[in-house]
Amino acid sequence: MIMGMELLALNSSPLCNVTPRTRRRIHHTPNNYKASVAMMMASAYKVSVAMMMTSASKVYDSVLENKKHVLLTSLQDTQRGLLTTPRQRSSIEQALVNVEGTNVGQPIDFNKLDGTWRLQYTSAPDVLVLFQAAATLPFFQVGQIFQKFECRHNSTGGIIRNVVRWSIPNFFEEQEGATLLVSAKFTLVSARNIYLQFQEITLQDINISEQLQALISPAILPRSFISLQILQYLRTFKAQILVRDSGRESVGGLYYLSYLDDNMLLGRAVGGGGVFVFTRAQSLY
Repeated sequence: MIMGMELLALNSSPLCNVTPRTRRRIHHTPNNYKASVAMMMASAYKVSVAMMMTSASKVYDSVLENKKHVLLTSLQDTQRGLLTTPRQRSSIEQALVNVEGTNVGQPIDFNKLDGTWRLQYTSAPDVLVLFQAAATLPFFQVGQIFQKFECRHNSTGGIIRNVVRWSIPNFFEEQEGATLLVSAKFTLVSARNIYLQFQEITLQDINISEQLQALISPAILPRSFISLQILQYLRTFKAQILVRDSGRESVGGLYYLSYLDDNMLLGRAVGGGGVFVFTRAQSLY
């Protein structure tokens, strides 16, 4: 009787009610557990790698920004390159190399290059002569200098415009009385080198001073047709000169874009033409 009761209890036990399907589940539970653990470990590894990469990227960005800061700091009090000592030039060159080394060999992103860049420093003789003239001649001023690239959605070349704002005190507005525009086509010849083919030099955007306006058309007198014509002519004046060598060929040169990111552009004129440091500026036109 006791044995029968034990058998009855055994038969009514939950273990005896396990179906074949449930047995298969129980049988495979250890494997499923191992698979789950493996998936969790793989997921944790991926998260860890992603966090490490993010951390490394932040460190890289921090180091790069520090190098750029050192470069821009070294340019202070040089008047865009006019006033530099041999020691300063050496320090600037080292700072340039440090920044250039961060993305050496990478191809130029023309979409990123497109836009307006403000000159912060140069050692190019043909630009320094303008600064020297402005420093020594009381009737000549040089304002901001820009380099404007037009190459968005292009992978082989585009247009580059060197924009020089200048003025003659008392005749034109201060610093930005007139604009000298040197335009060139450029083509990509290697990952970092572009070839410039200069097209024309343009004098435009004449902004005469209030003193000159008063001289041409005094406020106390009614403006005559002639005076109005003179003012209109000066405001819309535009002169263009084609750039050609003695053989009537376009003048050209090789330009090495040594560094480019969202807010800084570094360039070197190949053949000892000098270095250039630009920062991103608002669009001019």
